[in-house]
Amino acid sequence: MSDSAATEIVPKVVIVGAGFGGVAAARALKGAPVAVTLIDRRNHHLFQPLLYQVATAALSPNDIATPIRGIFRRQTNVSVVLGEVNGIDTARREVRVGNGAVAYDYLVIATGARHAYFGHDEWERFAPGLKCLEDAFEIRRRVLEAFERAEAEDDPVERCALLKFVVIGGGPAGVEMAGAIVELARRALVKDFRKFDAQDPRITLVEAGPRILRGFDERLSRAAIRALARLGVEVRVGNAVTHCDASGVVVAGERLCARTIIWAAGVSASPAAEWLHAEADRAGRVMAGAQLALHEHPEVFVIGDVAHVLGCDGTPLPGTAAVAKQQGRYVGRLIDARARGRPTPEPFRYRHYGSLATIGRKAAVADLGRVRMSGSPAWVLWSLAHIFFLVGFGNRFAVLSNWAWAYLRYDPRAKLIIGTRPYSPPLALPAPAKMLPEPSSVGS
Repeated sequence: MSDSAATEIVPKVVIVGAGFGGVAAARALKGAPVAVTLIDRRNHHLFQPLLYQVATAALSPNDIATPIRGIFRRQTNVSVVLGEVNGIDTARREVRVGNGAVAYDYLVIATGARHAYFGHDEWERFAPGLKCLEDAFEIRRRVLEAFERAEAEDDPVERCALLKFVVIGGGPAGVEMAGAIVELARRALVKDFRKFDAQDPRITLVEAGPRILRGFDERLSRAAIRALARLGVEVRVGNAVTHCDASGVVVAGERLCARTIIWAAGVSASPAAEWLHAEADRAGRVMAGAQLALHEHPEVFVIGDVAHVLGCDGTPLPGTAAVAKQQGRYVGRLIDARARGRPTPEPFRYRHYGSLATIGRKAAVADLGRVRMSGSPAWVLWSLAHIFFLVGFGNRFAVLSNWAWAYLRYDPRAKLIIGTRPYSPPLALPAPAKMLPEPSSVGS
């Protein structure tokens, strides 16, 4: 049989999304008798856990982003397609990309999540979230320009508002963002300005639930609050944001004046459920079976943030990198087994190895099950874990050197305002006469 004929009969695997889950699935198919097509609308894989450090000028984008083609340069059964998926035809087994279509025998959906404003999409223009490099550039622009405007502002009231920052959401992303902003503001940027001192920037973290870091042990949540307080972050729990505009936010009927607001409160899945006409949960995640496949289409798999999968305790698995990577490896092994005519693996089971969150550059919390720690030891563990899981030696070296420089001198090298637009915040919207009802999930 000729090589071309052999290629034609090889099962076609299409993976949509080159995040943690998609990359893990493609890597797990190395050496498998399949032809893999990896589709993503961007040409790079992003290490999202460190994206907030790009937003706060601690790292450059190339430190945490790797070209997808470079990752799979030596994996000859993978082809990379740059394009945006706009639909899936499960009857014809085709993925629509732009004006074309890509046929599949097996399909893996790993398209991740997007920001969710809980019915208040109009807040997005005032409070950007953080999911991609473009988001990081926008947040960094707003933060750095707030200081530039404060330096040029003669009105002390307006200068005070410019130096106030509100982070909405007390999960790991919100806690890490708040800690990074306060350190950037009070230990680095104030050295470059003349009209305000280190105590003038004020950062408030708002969480609707009873405590921050709800996925961690309660003692670690209290330790995180103490660490944030030492940095100078005000933490507000138990009340949701009910209004948001260019002048600030309303929490429990009180207006917090702030010109820079950052959203870290919630996400919703990509439109994969709509593409597949599949059952989904309230967050838009596709209901997956025990082998992460659709019940009606066993050749279609959903993983990562787009999948609703129950853990051993009966609750949905969280949208973390660890979950996505384990699911990606599992699906890759399963497809490999099917392609070889071998028995498929047992149903997917997530193995939780721990949760980490950092608070500034010297403190963190680590929940490893039986072992829990906070402070500097947890920070060292957090640093080592993130460096280990970065893709590529060059990225690891770059991040390590930048962190070493920041630890010794705390003078971030990426204090550049990226973007062509001059600072022009949208007009403030008048606060409603009657406060909106407080959805329990806002600010969580």
